Amino acid sequence: MEEPRLRVERDGPIGRMLFDNPARRNAITGDMWRAIPRAMAEFDADPEVRCIVLRGAGTKAFAAGADISEFEKRRSGSGAIGEYDRIVDAAQHAIEDSAKPVIALIHGFCIGGGLEIALACDLRYGAASASFAIPAARLGIGYGVHGTNRLVASVGHSAAREIMLSGRRYDAGEALAMGLLNRVLADAELDGYVAGMARQLAGNAPLSMAASKTLINALIAPSGDFARGQALIARCMESEDYVEGRRAFMEKRPPKFKGR
Repeated sequence: MEEPRLRVERDGPIGRMLFDNPARRNAITGDMWRAIPRAMAEFDADPEVRCIVLRGAGTKAFAAGADISEFEKRRSGSGAIGEYDRIVDAAQHAIEDSAKPVIALIHGFCIGGGLEIALACDLRYGAASASFAIPAARLGIGYGVHGTNRLVASVGHSAAREIMLSGRRYDAGEALAMGLLNRVLADAELDGYVAGMARQLAGNAPLSMAASKTLINALIAPSGDFARGQALIARCMESEDYVEGRRAFMEKRPPKFKGR
């Protein structure tokens, strides 16, 4: 079995990044998070690349979140948690800050960190069988300020509250209705539709698209004081509940949270 990796490809004016970890439904490993900024930098520096498409290997998952099997090693203890959060933020910013349009092509599961990455993209197209969730409340995880901001900017605070507080899974129709997706396609039609959209964007004026991206990102940028929220996130990640949440997930049992 091949090691999980981020596959980076180019097809004429289209750059492609593919989460390749099918044994874990394309869960994103630490090395894959780190590879995203490098891949984006290469695409950004190549004037021939006009549009970028992200997807997961196969059709069972875009990405079923961060690879929780790494959490005991990479996401426990304040130092490791801080470093992990930095590489996730760097990956999101690399996608958002690119002057080039980025499309998320979503088959199957788009969960947690996978949805966080999809929200960093400019456009999100999903298969009818796709499903979406942010299960932080079921794992004892404090979801980051940046990812939460993109979620609220995309779906509004009311839907964001339900997504975050319930941790439940949404089907593609629900995701479309609340603004997580731009369009839903039949499973067999999704790849062809996205290929056509990528070609269309690749033919548009790069400077115009870059200006639009920059202005839209500036308009939705957070401007509040998040110190208290950051402290609560840190408390989550240092809690007994966080340890219980990740262990229960790995052991495939319901967690028993104690609020400490």
